[in-house]
Amino acid sequence: MTGPTELPVPDTADVRTGPEVSDELLSVLPLLGEWHGEGQAAGAAGDHRFGQWIRFSHDGRGFLAYESRSWQLTDDGAIVGPGVRESGFWRPRGRDDVELLVTNPDGLVELYVGQARTTTSWELTTDVLARTPDAAEVSRAVRLYGIVEGALMYAIDRAGPDGPPRPWMSARLERLR
Repeated sequence: MTGPTELPVPDTADVRTGPEVSDELLSVLPLLGEWHGEGQAAGAAGDHRFGQWIRFSHDGRGFLAYESRSWQLTDDGAIVGPGVRESGFWRPRGRDDVELLVTNPDGLVELYVGQARTTTSWELTTDVLARTPDAAEVSRAVRLYGIVEGALMYAIDRAGPDGPPRPWMSARLERLR
């Protein structure tokens, strides 16, 4: 069985093409597009560099689809394997309120609620976390996103069952389109 090479409905990361952007997306519109760059992550084996690609797209409805892929890097920038992968949806609610639904293949589902702090920054805290029995024990997480001098910067802090939130991932990404 073969399928079509393109979907029958448009989906775009570019406001100049594809479906008209919903007015509901105004508070998250600056995120729309593809971003690429590097960051730093904490892991069981210690801190490490990573490369990352993120895409925020829309299909004309009142949410942004979110997809993120990362890969681990050595100190000199060589790729050593895949990293964190996530997908989800940014859902604006009213003028400044935002919900973020994120899932990853490691068995963690995160539902964040927060606000657009300015027209180019967002602060979100977990409202609900669900995990499979073998997923990391995360009890709370906070995500900060901001566009600074044209770059998308973010920091994610996570807390275990008995501790305060600690830095988990942060990056600086440049817009590809």
